[in-house]
Amino acid sequence: MTHLPIHTPYDGSSKLFQIGLKPLDLRNWIEIDETFDFQLAEKRRIYAEHPDDVFVAEQGTEEAQAEVLALLSEHLPARFPERYRREGDRLIVIGHPELEGLDARKLPSLHKASLLVQEDLIVMRRGEEGWRLAAGSLCFPSSWLLTEKFGKPMSTIHEPVPGFGPGTRNAGLIDRMFDKLQVGQPVERFNWSIQAGDALYHPLSNAGRIDRATGRPIRFPDVEAAARAFIRVERQTLRKLPVSGDILFTIRIHLDPIALLKGRPDRAVLAASFAGQLMALDAEQLDYKGLTADRDRLVEALEGMAGLSRQERR
Repeated sequence: MTHLPIHTPYDGSSKLFQIGLKPLDLRNWIEIDETFDFQLAEKRRIYAEHPDDVFVAEQGTEEAQAEVLALLSEHLPARFPERYRREGDRLIVIGHPELEGLDARKLPSLHKASLLVQEDLIVMRRGEEGWRLAAGSLCFPSSWLLTEKFGKPMSTIHEPVPGFGPGTRNAGLIDRMFDKLQVGQPVERFNWSIQAGDALYHPLSNAGRIDRATGRPIRFPDVEAAARAFIRVERQTLRKLPVSGDILFTIRIHLDPIALLKGRPDRAVLAASFAGQLMALDAEQLDYKGLTADRDRLVEALEGMAGLSRQERR
């Protein structure tokens, strides 16, 4: 991976454990970068290997799923003609012959839609208990399991997140924001975490990160190992569907080696801000992010990247 990070919410612009919704220009609803071909192929592989883990849908969501597919089929060739084109009623994904005839396959519409883009797609529906996860395709989970969250309201989904569980102020704010979301006024937010490798399919909890080769928990034994870690950035969007009234939640994963920050002209400021955010996390937040054992080594690596001397460090 040779590109510079596209999104750097760890610069302080999107603080962890805050809602941080911002207006989104619909032209920028979906993102495409140089990992497009790899990530679409990876989705097909994950669907083949974990079909029961990465797709769920309630009965009665078929029309909403079709609505998502229709919106994407309209948006993609107009926004990215170099990647998509229409041939009659068919949408062609250029360079992906495996997707030929996708429209005719007997798959749920949300499944089809998920194979067209790098984003994961979640449909939220309003019920008596609030907004619940009614359907979803999640090939690139960030330390959570789709099947465990299926059918549950937002407050229960967020129960493990410090300050966001049932009865908290943030849980109430999220429900109200979902209720007030208007068609044509989508929003976006960012989240980020640290992981040892570059796996997109990451369903394990952060606290239980396991090295598949050794079967042991992954830890960064020294500063050099911490400097080889990956930053997992989630770009999330919320868009109210005009027909069903459901909300489409998209999650786009960017995986960037921490070492890539060295190539940025603003690396000193960025690395110092990143380190400061890690130092600001409390014990409960560190535990949730799986960083209790590794935070200090990560901070030391970032401060070294920022060019801080030992005297300038904490």
